[in-house]
Amino acid sequence: MKVISREFSLKEKILLLLLSLVLVGLAYYQFVDRPVRETVTSAHRETQELKTELKTVEAKLEKMRRMRSEIEDVTAGGTASEMYSYNNSKAEIALLNDILGDTLQYAITFENVTREGDQIRRDFSLQFTVDKYDAVEGVLQALNGSPYRCLIGDVRCSANRDGNIMDGNVTVNAVATFYETMVGGTPDAGLPETRPSAR
Repeated sequence: MKVISREFSLKEKILLLLLSLVLVGLAYYQFVDRPVRETVTSAHRETQELKTELKTVEAKLEKMRRMRSEIEDVTAGGTASEMYSYNNSKAEIALLNDILGDTLQYAITFENVTREGDQIRRDFSLQFTVDKYDAVEGVLQALNGSPYRCLIGDVRCSANRDGNIMDGNVTVNAVATFYETMVGGTPDAGLPETRPSAR
């Protein structure tokens, strides 16, 4: 093996220095600059993804706060009702009998059950007679504040004597709807097929 024993010329030294600088530059680019840039780009991308995720979580949190506030408003105004699973008719009839049990007389007529998606509607009409107007308010408040979701519709009161509703017996005709859900419910022969909801 032959060893170079001569001195390098100035030109060769400059070329070797330039070649060394180029090699150091390439090594720096390959092993330092490029990995650092890739890491910074990846970190920036992750930061953007986390910001997007944070916005989504904040929106969900705000929605939950609004829902909690609405629930608190409902419960502050009285008892909150629940939409029970189909078929809750026995419990609803028992509730109506309990509420109307102290009236002078009453009659309840249920319509056919209707279904829209998972929502079940059980429309009914009721007629009852009480001995004073305050009792009308009591019956309607008890029905409205029941644990079963119920919407009272048309209510008509008529006096049984002298046309004065505040004095003597009062007869009430009303329509209302109990709401149930198919979530957790078991379909039976009395349940119609679902019809598409109106948009």
